[in-house]
Amino acid sequence: MASDDIWILGINMTKFGKHPDKDIVDLAAEAAMAALSDGGVTMKDVGVLAAGNLMSAAAGIGQQLQKQIGQTGIPVYNVANACATGATALRTAIMAIKAGETPVGLAVGVEKLSGAGLLAGGARKADSDEWTPSGRYGAVAGVDGRIGTETMPGVFSQVGMEYGHKYGGTSFELFARISEKNHSHSTLNPMAAYQKKMTLEEIMGDVMVAYPNTRPMCSANCDGAAAAVVVSGEYLKTLSLEQQKRAIKVSASILTSDPYQVACQILPDVNTLTRLAATQAYEQAGVSPQDLDLVELHDCFATAELVHYDNLMLCDEGGAVDFFESGATWRDGKTPVNVSGGLESKGHPIAATGIANIWEVCHHLRGEAGDRQIKDAKVGLAHVIGLGSACGVHILERSAA
Repeated sequence: MASDDIWILGINMTKFGKHPDKDIVDLAAEAAMAALSDGGVTMKDVGVLAAGNLMSAAAGIGQQLQKQIGQTGIPVYNVANACATGATALRTAIMAIKAGETPVGLAVGVEKLSGAGLLAGGARKADSDEWTPSGRYGAVAGVDGRIGTETMPGVFSQVGMEYGHKYGGTSFELFARISEKNHSHSTLNPMAAYQKKMTLEEIMGDVMVAYPNTRPMCSANCDGAAAAVVVSGEYLKTLSLEQQKRAIKVSASILTSDPYQVACQILPDVNTLTRLAATQAYEQAGVSPQDLDLVELHDCFATAELVHYDNLMLCDEGGAVDFFESGATWRDGKTPVNVSGGLESKGHPIAATGIANIWEVCHHLRGEAGDRQIKDAKVGLAHVIGLGSACGVHILERSAA
């Protein structure tokens, strides 16, 4: 029977950081088993597995994971969708439940990225100015080093600078203050890769990666995994009252890609598909941005966080600077953003991030976030975006049980 009512029954994540003693299967298994335990179910109950991994050369992470946590013959979907890989894996499991194929699904995202260095988006400009077309992607000249950059820090630096040019009010210090907020939040998150408060002077004085983003303003490449068990509303009713109370409703699950624009054929546009995803999510959930008690958004760089205030409609169009200056995004603000410390502190093992952002929101909605708990949180939003491009937005609500 098809189901429109979807709940997160169990969810967990490993501590993000360096795990030289574990491979991707070990990390994925740790998160998956913990999520199953959190939900009070086992692999025997699961009817579909969606496993996300982007950077590893290993094929079939889902099947490899099954060998470690239980081979039950269920369908496996191996997912890769840029930085939205984890959110896409979750949405895959949700869609299988919505289609009536199974009442229980497991989604996992895992990555080993510690020591990966700078992630680039494509081939660098050749030393020679001469260029010979070849193949599908060689049929046009690469943009990197010619009209911009495809290297991630550079792309998102451009995004922030463009926003400031269009609306005004931005500065090196403003972006650094966003990072200062996130590093301050991280001190309360034991699962973050870095739990260190940093002063504005330390952030601005650190190594410049791509102006205006210094090293502490960039997401940290690290190892980690996250997993979630999702169930139908009908299945949830068969479980204990305690399981029902801790279950979190998925009020909206949205995935978008770039709509056609001339510009996005050349340089990435992180704004349009995010605003499109947010618009659809609010409509599907029947809530507004003003109803959100917290937001975990994709702050791969400090500049990205600012523009996504606007893209997620947390403020009026063009009002992201004033929104941040109001103090709204701090833990004690009107709309706390990245209470986990964000990707700049928590870390960014690409495929795990989408589910890890949801893990953070779920813990606040359950009242289980410890010292960083947002009081009486009822509704939260989790957002990820990957260039290529893909954007995932999930709106989550506390159980009324």
